Amino acid sequence: MCNKKIFVALLFLVTACKKLDLAPSDRYTELTFWQSADNVNGALNNIYHGLYTSDRIFYNDALSDNAFTKLGVSSGVDALSSGNFTISLPRFLNDWTYYYSGIKSCNIFLENVDKNSTLAATVKDRMKAETRFIRAWHHFNLMKWWGDVPLLQKDITPDEAKTVARTPRAEVLQFILSELDAVAAVLPTNTQYAKADLGRITKGAALALKARVLLYEGNRMSDVVAVCEQLINDQAHNGTYALANNYTNVFSDKVANKEGAEPMLSLQYVPQLKVWGDYLDFAPISAGARTNNLSPTQELINAYIMTNGKAITDAGSGYDESNPYNNRDPRLAATIVFDQYKWTNPDGSSQTIYIKPGSAPAGQAANEYSRAGQGTATGYYWRKYWDPNYAAPGFSSGLNLHLIRYAEVLLMYAEAKNSLGQMTADVWDKTIKPIRARAGFTDAGALNFPGSVSNMTDIIRNERRIEFAMEGIRVDDIRRWKIAETVMNGWVHGAKYGDPATDNGYIQVQQRVFDKSRHYLWPVPPSERALNTNLSQNDGY
Repeated sequence: MCNKKIFVALLFLVTACKKLDLAPSDRYTELTFWQSADNVNGALNNIYHGLYTSDRIFYNDALSDNAFTKLGVSSGVDALSSGNFTISLPRFLNDWTYYYSGIKSCNIFLENVDKNSTLAATVKDRMKAETRFIRAWHHFNLMKWWGDVPLLQKDITPDEAKTVARTPRAEVLQFILSELDAVAAVLPTNTQYAKADLGRITKGAALALKARVLLYEGNRMSDVVAVCEQLINDQAHNGTYALANNYTNVFSDKVANKEGAEPMLSLQYVPQLKVWGDYLDFAPISAGARTNNLSPTQELINAYIMTNGKAITDAGSGYDESNPYNNRDPRLAATIVFDQYKWTNPDGSSQTIYIKPGSAPAGQAANEYSRAGQGTATGYYWRKYWDPNYAAPGFSSGLNLHLIRYAEVLLMYAEAKNSLGQMTADVWDKTIKPIRARAGFTDAGALNFPGSVSNMTDIIRNERRIEFAMEGIRVDDIRRWKIAETVMNGWVHGAKYGDPATDNGYIQVQQRVFDKSRHYLWPVPPSERALNTNLSQNDGY
């Protein structure tokens, strides 16, 4: 009897121990989670969700000379632009945490997805390539802002996170480029995906990001040319891309925004289901905006050339300071709302936007500039990315937000060829000319190759500024060109509604400060360094 009891007890212990290795049947555990194809897809969707955010796209333009935000305290933009920040500014920690959280999600996925035995190997290979692209994207953003950063190719433990050191920038760069090469060999092209998979990362997106990474280095222009030529000249193997027929449609509710051949990498949104609502603080007040928290600067307005291709400061341009918006680059009206702009409402009706102080008829003064008002701080509002089919309340939009467009491939190609001394009429006709023609230029002076002019670099740089205004790219450009120390020092201005005795009447909006000895890199967050003493600090902090 006693022996029988011992046997039963041992049997119970063995059975109990065995059950510790069995997964519950009523819920997912680490043992079973990855066996579900739905769970794998959900994990990948979550990684996509963390790719980027709408506020980084829009408000990063206020880190450049393109825009000003008057309520940028929470995002740190105001402090960064004015140079009035400490190393404890929350923006530094928020971005550091955001990108490393994304990297952690990628690493967890990559280390576990092969536990799934229900998905086809080719599907898992594609998913891993998508994830590796996003991991490279996060490392690239970290490298842009901080230089040397910890390179994390695997998921690390909390204890390891307390000891990891910053990896030399050159190693991070090589990792990014190697990853993009590897995933480009696996990812489908945009035409190989089914319609249900639109928005997934493609081979073309991997190559375009590689070109951007190389371009930002400044000394890899031959490599930039090679990658861009793959995308431009060999679309049978790398994806079919083209400029949309209409510039405005790329940012509107037209097919060009969702299914067109120009977007190469976009944040995906779905009306009513997944939306962004930043426009509540961008549009004219009379159009239903809450306030204006992101205003285009006069410096951006001045960058738009005349329809004859000349800068407003060029002799013979025809620029009239009393009628400053006449005969300007058509992208000006497609991007920015200026005084007496004809705004089209969602129902097809129109209204005139009166911004000049004291100019509006009775009852129509909501949009007028006032230093103390809720409207624009510069005398301008935004039109780009206006969604006429937004959902109330809050201007909730289902438009996609573009991170890389084919227009950028063309302009990267032009910049690289020019840097190598190879800008010719043929290159111009493949790049600048079609971009301007698509924008709506018709004058030969704007469309035709100007010859070997001394300011070709300025022309190409300005074309990038105008084409990508409000898309968050300008801040990267002024930093990689090392001109931030020039364009981000001194007053940024608004329209000519100020004291005529000061800056010729152009509103002094904000005094910017950029210290070239330290501001080209951000400080490593001190709270991270307190947790991990192996994290070194950037110079000047």
